[in-house]
Amino acid sequence: MSELRVPRTTGFARWPHEATARTAGKALRGRVPRSAHDQLPAGGDRPGPLGALEASNSGRIEALIPLRVGRMAASPFSFLRGSAGLMAADLVDTPVTGVGAQICGDAHAANFGLYGDARGRLVMDINDFDETLLGPWEWDVKRLAASLVLAGREAGASEDICRSAAYDAVGAYRRTMRLLAKLPVLDAWNAIAHEELVAHADARDLLGTLEQVSAKARKNTSAKFVARSTELLEDGGRRFVDALPVLRRVPDAEAAAVAGALDGYLRTVSEDRLPLLARYAVHDVAFRVVGTGSVGTRSYVVLLLDHLGEPLVLQVKEARASALRPYVAKAGFDTAEADAASSSARGSHDAHGSHGAHEGRRVVLGQKRMQVVSDILLGWTSVDGLPYQVRQFRNRKGSVDPASLEAGLIDDYARMTGALLARAHSHSADPRLIAGYCGKNEELDTAITSFAVAYADRTEADHAELLGAIRTGKVAAELGI
Repeated sequence: MSELRVPRTTGFARWPHEATARTAGKALRGRVPRSAHDQLPAGGDRPGPLGALEASNSGRIEALIPLRVGRMAASPFSFLRGSAGLMAADLVDTPVTGVGAQICGDAHAANFGLYGDARGRLVMDINDFDETLLGPWEWDVKRLAASLVLAGREAGASEDICRSAAYDAVGAYRRTMRLLAKLPVLDAWNAIAHEELVAHADARDLLGTLEQVSAKARKNTSAKFVARSTELLEDGGRRFVDALPVLRRVPDAEAAAVAGALDGYLRTVSEDRLPLLARYAVHDVAFRVVGTGSVGTRSYVVLLLDHLGEPLVLQVKEARASALRPYVAKAGFDTAEADAASSSARGSHDAHGSHGAHEGRRVVLGQKRMQVVSDILLGWTSVDGLPYQVRQFRNRKGSVDPASLEAGLIDDYARMTGALLARAHSHSADPRLIAGYCGKNEELDTAITSFAVAYADRTEADHAELLGAIRTGKVAAELGI
């Protein structure tokens, strides 16, 4: 290789040669055989479903906890969706290669979906990052596989189909990582555009379902939400109206605190977006309950109107510490060091201008690291000393409900999600290293499928224990909401 004619800078790091990276990946198999990923620890010292639920409810709004419990009680798949921390407690004793990636932390099958880009075009990707952090890539893959088994069972699919869905998801992850490892870096970063995803995942049978979801997503806008959730005032403005238990108006002081925190948010948004946001005025704030895992956290919707009265709605959502953080540390990943490195490298600051960790910042930067295209208005702030993330609300979002799919479509959906997860991980981990470890054959696919079925069985037992506690009155729940 010719000598460099320009000095190296600390902002650029040369990746190892192709052969070196693949060889290093293959060498990991000697320490962690791919077949070892079928292991599900006995779990003798795990916190248990009720203990984990109680711990995860700490710091949430007390009045909303029964609603959260009720949503988790709806099915074993719903229970899994609300128990990322419990699964991390189980995963911490499973084999890991030590290769770190920016992981979703909650990569279950319902956390993939459609959303609009800056021009309103629909893209599909992972769409929930509350638990994101640096961690073992295997944990996301195993959570996705286990969730597909549970979603398939809820949909009434046969056990063979449920196993096939998990198997196909892992296989798509492995094959996609191999594809990305062969591409030039820039091509790999942007690979598998939305229009190519169905063909890449061999998911043509899912086209009809995706077209229906896309049609609904295009109508899922701020304007539609505002038309249904607000009333027109005499001065031409608008305000939210109560729609309990999901949406409620808040006292003036609470609304003022949220609105005032948007000044801090503006310091975290890309500067080229500030002229856009400056064309809107804040008109109202309301509290809005969010999905299964986040019920009980503080979350607001902020109504902004432009000079024509056209709306933009922002969501200001509390960002709690990732439920995976203590377990990722036990698995050998230094999250504090990763936070410091990220802050130093990007010159990032919290909403008050000081350097250091901010949970809203963690979520936003994690999302940007994993997605090819992210919401252009992502940012973070603090309200009354608590960290929040800020994003557009209802920017043409849509999703496939994996638990409602026909049996013949679950494997198609599984391959799509597996491919998307591989692309997301490849943004922060060397795909050649992971591809070298995963290899060409199906050994990893088979092992993780065995784990997924065993973990689905364990989740069903955990769910049954929760239902028993609800029946006896040990745990309060609001069912069917």
